[in-house]
Amino acid sequence: MTKEQSGKEKFFKTVANLEEILKEEKNDINRDSAIKRFELAFDVSWKFLKILLENEKGLLCYSPNDCFKQAYIQGYIKYDDLWIKMTKERNESVHTYKDELAEALYKKLPEYLKLFEDLKKNIE
Repeated sequence: MTKEQSGKEKFFKTVANLEEILKEEKNDINRDSAIKRFELAFDVSWKFLKILLENEKGLLCYSPNDCFKQAYIQGYIKYDDLWIKMTKERNESVHTYKDELAEALYKKLPEYLKLFEDLKKNIE
C-alpha cells in the first residue's frame, strides 16, 4: 500500500468516526470524544492533502492553511473560509481546554464534517 493509499484510507476512517459520534446523544463524554475525533480528522486531512498534492501535482505544502489553499487552487476543495476558521479552532482546542470553548466547537462540528465529506467526494 502506498503512502497516498494509506493516507486516504486513514482520512476516510477518521471522517466516518467523526460522523458516527455526532449521531450519538450529546453528553460531556460524547462531546469530548467528538472533539477529539474532529482533531484527528483535521490532522489526517491536511497530512493526506500534503501527500496527495506532492504525488499528483508536484506541489509542496508545510502547514494546514497552506495545504488547504493549494487544495482549493487544485480543485480538491471549494473555497470556504471555514477551512481557515477550522484550523484556528483546532489549534485552540488542542492547546486550551475550557468548557465554553468545547461547547462552541461541538456546535460547529457538523459544518466541519460537511467540509471533510466534500473533500472525500472530490478525491474518490
